[in-house]
Amino acid sequence: MTASATAPAPAAQAASTRKVRPLSRRRLLVHAAQLGTLIFIVGGWQLFTSWKIVDPFFFGQPSGIVAKLWFWINHGTAYGSLGSQVWVTMKEALLGFLFGTLSGIIVGVLLGQVRFLSDVLSPYIKAANALPRIVLGSIFVVWLGLGTSSKVLLAAVLVFFVVFFNAFQGVREVDDQLIANVRILGASRWDVVRNVVIPSALTWIIASLHVAFGFSIIGAIVGEFLGAQQGLGLIISTAQNNFDPDGVFAAMVLIAVIALTAEWLIGLLERSLLSWRPQTAAQARAV
Repeated sequence: MTASATAPAPAAQAASTRKVRPLSRRRLLVHAAQLGTLIFIVGGWQLFTSWKIVDPFFFGQPSGIVAKLWFWINHGTAYGSLGSQVWVTMKEALLGFLFGTLSGIIVGVLLGQVRFLSDVLSPYIKAANALPRIVLGSIFVVWLGLGTSSKVLLAAVLVFFVVFFNAFQGVREVDDQLIANVRILGASRWDVVRNVVIPSALTWIIASLHVAFGFSIIGAIVGEFLGAQQGLGLIISTAQNNFDPDGVFAAMVLIAVIALTAEWLIGLLERSLLSWRPQTAAQARAV
């Protein structure tokens, strides 16, 4: 009896091993394809500029970009060390991301729950969202000056609308029958929001964060373009004015590294907060 009960265990383990191996091969294949794509693009770019098929004066060269980054690391930029420039932009983007996310969630949940307030404020929110961001950035520089505050505010505005619309829609998608059942059990309005509405809308909110952080970086960079004393946006603006494409691309590489690191961290946050959610078939195939 004991032998028959424990016999399926090796078979189940073998089946699990067979399933893991194709997934590992697929992941390895994806990473290899990503690396191959990068080598193809960068190598082709280097060859085309070396052979003068493409003018390096206008398009720069990967070797020139690496040399520029190495120079900045060892000798700093015209505005201070490279680390301080990266930190200034990261600080502006992170603060804008934090303030924009919190305000977007609060306003999105509030308007999603109170339909009258949503109907009243809807045209004003849509009008504000339609305003060109560079115009808002100019206004913020006039109001707050060239310091950090104007960049943080611009980044927060960009993040706010992305998070707000997702939070608002996520709240509207919550099952009314589920809310009614919870209220029948005696839950208050705050209990419903805390225990039902926000967890149900969390998938929408987390999904918006992947896009929102990119917008926070854009807000910080645009704000530095409009007027700043430090930051990667100022470095890009200076390189542009000096017809230095290697400098522009070098700063873009740094921004891409920051964005990819943030995307990885948000992915970890998503898996942690949504660990209760059952895995879909599409997600299972993508592992």
